Amino acid sequence: MRALALIATVLALQMAPAFAVQPDEMLRDPALEARARALSQQLRCMVCQNQSIDDSDAPLAHDLRVLVRERLSKGDSDGQVVDFLVARYGEFVLLKPRLEWRTVLLWAVPPGALLIGGATLFVLARRRRSLASKPLDDVERRKLTELLDRPNR
Repeated sequence: MRALALIATVLALQMAPAFAVQPDEMLRDPALEARARALSQQLRCMVCQNQSIDDSDAPLAHDLRVLVRERLSKGDSDGQVVDFLVARYGEFVLLKPRLEWRTVLLWAVPPGALLIGGATLFVLARRRRSLASKPLDDVERRKLTELLDRPNR
């Protein structure tokens, strides 16, 4: 039983998010460091592509983390840092793209698909209900009577 608990603990620790921020990258000012961490969690690692630069161990992610901290130390606002990185790497660097005319399709398709799917299910359920409540005609009634009157074999 203890071995099972130990294995479960090790597996749980393996699944915990591993932050790649190194101690030498961290800023001394806790407020600036908190802003840098918040920004790093919003920016995509261009190598890993499915991780933020805060989580990635890739060298480019390290460079981006350092760049974010340098820009914040120089007095840039969060928006200025993000705008600088978008100008340099494109919109893809953002984990959550901005809502603009170029990205409206990206934002509109998921809710649109959900609405179309819901409307389709509603129509199908209603059609099925109306078919189930339709009375039998004479031919169907005769066939049903014949089936019910047959002796069991």
